[in-house]
This record gives sequence, structure tokens and C-alpha cells, in this order.
Amino acid sequence: MPHSDRPVALVTGGSSGIGEATCRLLAAQGHRVVVGGTDPHRTKTVADSVDGVAHTADVSDSGQVNAMVEAVLRDFGRLDVVVTAAGTDDPETKAVLAEQMRAGGPILRTPDLTDTAWRRLMAVNLDGTFFVVRAAVRAMLPAGRGAIVTVASGAAYETIPGYPNYAVSKAGVVALTHSVGKEMIGHGIRVNGVAPGLVKTPMLTRSPSGLKGRPGGHPHRTHAEPEDIAAVIGFLTSDAAVNIAGEIIIANGGRATA
Repeated sequence: MPHSDRPVALVTGGSSGIGEATCRLLAAQGHRVVVGGTDPHRTKTVADSVDGVAHTADVSDSGQVNAMVEAVLRDFGRLDVVVTAAGTDDPETKAVLAEQMRAGGPILRTPDLTDTAWRRLMAVNLDGTFFVVRAAVRAMLPAGRGAIVTVASGAAYETIPGYPNYAVSKAGVVALTHSVGKEMIGHGIRVNGVAPGLVKTPMLTRSPSGLKGRPGGHPHRTHAEPEDIAAVIGFLTSDAAVNIAGEIIIANGGRATA
């Protein structure tokens, strides 16, 4: 495959939700898009729809992440934009919280939270983001330019009782973005992030209804569309954000601020 004269963007978690919307936006902006995902069929479907390339990889496996980024450099000779939209939740904990909310009793989950449930979210949401950011930085340093956008969560700021594994995994992404963002300022690489609130994705359908209401009755939008968050990501990858580094944009409709 010939090297690309168009900017190349890699989007992990690109086969659905925020990642898919981001792939479509970046393609419309003229990027050659590499869609990363764990479902081969869905990943290829999205890639074909944006005239991009599909790459199946599990971000919790650093070897697979490194191989994916190396393949992008081998095929296109450049990597300009990386978006870490891959993430997961804990459906079992959400189901427990939903039942406790329906019963009207106090929330109590932490004593029963298993090591597996804890590590799974850390492995995908935090470790996976670090692995992708690290590989992206390695790829971008020789060129002395690039933009990386992480996808954190409003849950890092508006923590949910009984759901510490998700909150901590996303708070870690916030800290990672701040730290690496400051480090990369002198190397021409911008690292920023977005912290969405509730977004209409498959993950939202698993959230307890008690977590979906308006905060304090304020008439802000309860849910965002994936395209709304993709627009923030598109801004952060663009030249319009050249003076922004190491920052998190909270895009949650006013549910929480920092």
C-alpha cells in the first residue's frame, strides 16, 4: 500500500458509539482513517463506510496495540491523529445498582466487587488508553508533530456510588492525559481529552435509570449524541486547538464541572 499524502488518523473503539462517530467526522475532514476494534465484522463495516482500513486489536494487550500502530506506519508512512475511544463498563455492577435503586434502599456494592470486575475495567479503560498513547507517542516523536485525544468520562468528576471501578479507571485517564500532555508540549505532540456525560450508545442502555436524570432539575440536555462528542474530538485534533495541551474538555451538558 502506498504511503499517504493525507493525514492519517487511528481511532480505537472505532466500531461503535463515540469512536464510530469520530471515524466518520475525521474522514469527512479529509483524514485517512484506521478503525480499531475488537469485532472484526463491525470494524470492517465501519472502515468500508469511511473508505478506511480496519484493524482488529484488543487495547488491553500492549503487543496487539504496538502491532496495530506499527502496521499503520508501515502502510501509510505517517500517523497524525490518534483517538482512544475504546472502553468498557461493568454490566453486572450496573444491574446490581439498578435493583438497589428500584428497591429504594441504600447503595452497597464495593464489598462484593470482585478482583475480576476491578481489573477488567482497569485493563481496558486505563491500561488500554496508556498502551495506545504510548505507542502513538513513539510513532509521532520522529516527525515532531501529532494530536492525541483520550476519551475519559464525566464519571471521573461526578463519581457514582457503588461503581468505583469505572470511576477510577476514567479518573486515571484524566491524570494520564494531564501528565503526558505536559510532557509532550516540547515535542510538538498535543495530548488532550474529552470527558463525556451520558451519551446515546449501547453502554447507556445498561445504565440504571436513576443515573440518567437531569442534575438538580436543570433543563440541560440529558443525553448527548455520539456526534456531539466527536465534534469536540474533531476540534481537539484540529489546528484550531493548537494552543491547547494537557487539557480535558468536560462535555456533559452541565451535569458536573471542574
